[in-house]
Amino acid sequence: MNKNDVLKSLLDLKVVAVIRMTDAFRLSRVIESIERGGIKAIEITMTVPDAVGIIRFVAAYKNPGVLIGAGTVLDAATAAAVIDAGADFVVSPVSDFPTIRACGRRGVLVAPGAFTPTEILNAWNEGADIVKVFPATSLGPKYFKDLKGPLPHIRLMPTGGVSLENARDFLAAGACCVGIGAALLDPKLIAEDRWDDLCARAAALAASVR
Repeated sequence: MNKNDVLKSLLDLKVVAVIRMTDAFRLSRVIESIERGGIKAIEITMTVPDAVGIIRFVAAYKNPGVLIGAGTVLDAATAAAVIDAGADFVVSPVSDFPTIRACGRRGVLVAPGAFTPTEILNAWNEGADIVKVFPATSLGPKYFKDLKGPLPHIRLMPTGGVSLENARDFLAAGACCVGIGAALLDPKLIAEDRWDDLCARAAALAASVR
């Protein structure tokens, strides 16, 4: 898919599942389980061992409609590596301008991280397709409602502090989509191989945001 197709899909799906795991086997089962539940945008962070190799494998064998992204991308060289591996989108916790430009040159959607209104605007003006507001833990949905007043044109994705209970509130306040990690990918369920329960959590989240 081209960047516009990826953007449209993310805006339709509304949820990006952020995966930080060291067990490659369980990671694949996690992806399978939440996909069955309707969560089809997956962000594999660079903190996962051999993340680039995993992205290459998952991207090659993903089902139609599934998006595979790379998270915690901190520099342009890493962005190039994950794009070569087949990543559909690139996410960062920071606004590294060379990374934004590298993704733009390759025609790949990029969501750099920012926190303050100034940082958010600077990232958008540099070429961000979505600005990841991170960490959103202490901000809450009202912050996004306040931002949309002066910055209505900027697409915002809160990450950190998003839960199954408040994801819908962030979207109602103006976020275009949300990033969610442990609140969806319950470590206890994963450790106990409770894949059907994980699927059910994904299904509940997918239903609530749509």
